[in-house]
Formats: sequence, C-alpha cells, structure tokens
Amino acid sequence: MSVDLACAEPAFLDLTMVGLDRIPKPGEERLAQDFLRSPGGGAITAVGAARLGLSSSLTSPLGDDAVGMLLRTLLADEGVRWDGRLVERTPVTVIMPTDGDRAMATFDPGESVTATELGAVEPRAVVLSIPRLPLAPAGARTYVSVGDLDARALAGRELPAELSTARALLVNEREALLLSGAPDAQTAAAQLARAAPLAIVTLGPEGALAAGAEGTVHVEGVAVEAVDTTGAGDLFAAAYVWADHWGAALEQRLRWAVLYASLSVRVATAVAGAVTLRALLEEGAGYGLTSPVRQPAMKEDQ
Repeated sequence: MSVDLACAEPAFLDLTMVGLDRIPKPGEERLAQDFLRSPGGGAITAVGAARLGLSSSLTSPLGDDAVGMLLRTLLADEGVRWDGRLVERTPVTVIMPTDGDRAMATFDPGESVTATELGAVEPRAVVLSIPRLPLAPAGARTYVSVGDLDARALAGRELPAELSTARALLVNEREALLLSGAPDAQTAAAQLARAAPLAIVTLGPEGALAAGAEGTVHVEGVAVEAVDTTGAGDLFAAAYVWADHWGAALEQRLRWAVLYASLSVRVATAVAGAVTLRALLEEGAGYGLTSPVRQPAMKEDQ
C-alpha cells in the first residue's frame, strides 16, 4: 500500500538531557532537570508528517535490540509505518540543549535503506539526503536534505546531476554556504538553484528563503523563545511537504513550514514540539494563513 511520504534517512533514538544551565566542559559534570527519550533523525520528519495528516513511512533500518524495539513502538503509537529491515544495532544520539542551542553526540552503525526497500513502499513523496538521492523511486516527488557532514564533504565540489530531478533542495544557512561557497544565504540559494529546480534555505529565527523556477521568495521568522532547536529542520521539511501535497503556492509553503518549525523549538525534543494539524491551522490563522487542506465535498443533505 502506497504512502504520502517515505522518510529514508537514518532514525535515531534521541536521549535528551533537559534543563542544563550550560554544556559541560571536558572533565566536568552538570546536572540535568529531566531525561527524555524520543524518535530522532528521519523519524522526526515521519512523525511530523503523520501529525499533519499525511500517511508516512520510515524506511530506514532499525536494530533488533532494545533501542530498536522502543523506537518501533514509539513510531507505531504515532501512526507511522516502519518499512525498514532489522539490523544488529540502532543509532542513538545524546542531546544537551541549552541557551537556544544544543550539543550532540551520536552513534550510527552506518546501515542504510536500499532502493528496493524504498521503492516497495510506493511513496508519492520521499525525503532523503544527497548521498541517497539515487535511491529515489521514479515518479515520487523528491525532497533533498543535506546534513552537516555531507555539506562539509561536498564543499567546493560539483553537486550531483540527479538534483535536477528533485522537487526541492532543503538546507540550512550553514549548509547552503558550504555547498555554494557564497558569501550570504541569498546568493547561495541562487547558486544552488542552478543545480536543483528549487533551493530552499532555512534561516532559523530569520525565516526562510527560496530561489528557483517559482521565483525568489523570503518569508520572515516567527518569534518564539527557543528551548531546544533539535529537529526543527526535519519538521520544516515535514510541513513543507504537507503544504506542497495540498498544492499551496511557494510563499505559503514556506510560511507554513517556518511556522511549524518555529513552534517546535519551544519545548525539549522535536517530537514533543511537533504540533498536530488542528493546532498548526489554529496558529496559522493567527498569522493570516489559510489552510491548504481541501475538505471533502459535502452532500446536499449534510
């Protein structure tokens, strides 16, 4: 059975230390006020999409271990399908948020989805990173991300030709500058749009901008008090795909995605901050946004 969105990036169990007054220095111990476990990595986008009413699948492998069992249970509770394969171990990230930023340490055994596994899901859209771009099924809308490690590896190099088939390239400002070598985000977006039909650069509290076949658009950020910025980009992607799924214009897609990502940083962990469709639409109305979701036609006697 096909799904609206398949998330092909590795999924992690995020272990978040909440309430640190600052990041510990080498040899130093700091006390957290709480400790939380939640889906991370590609699972964040999958959960965000599900909460916005899309059918979503996580296609990345998970371990046949206690961590993987917990992640599969958390995903099932969110209505997210898991269509990956069992491997030996599950990736884990320890997150220490403080002062609107965070430090992270990650263990990743390096397992990845295959083209066969991704194609078997029959996704209408897929979110994956540049290294996995060749795995995208034919006919699926492809939204491409770039992690920090990949951005550094690709800095100064020609971007892959496959990007020309993507629906959009979604990167943050740091990644955009690394990939393009440009001095600022607007120039970077314009340069990246030569490789992808649409390049979108997220700017944190400053919003987001896009350049490409649909023109150049910049939308302002949403003022919130940031507690934990982990996963904001993953949820930006989820909301962008959701708005694009319903045919929203570029500016509206950006505004909905910026709002969704901004709302998520108000609490610890990305999944805790990923609001439901109803909550997003209510917040959006306060910013003058009109729901892109098409309601079913009513019968005459209703």
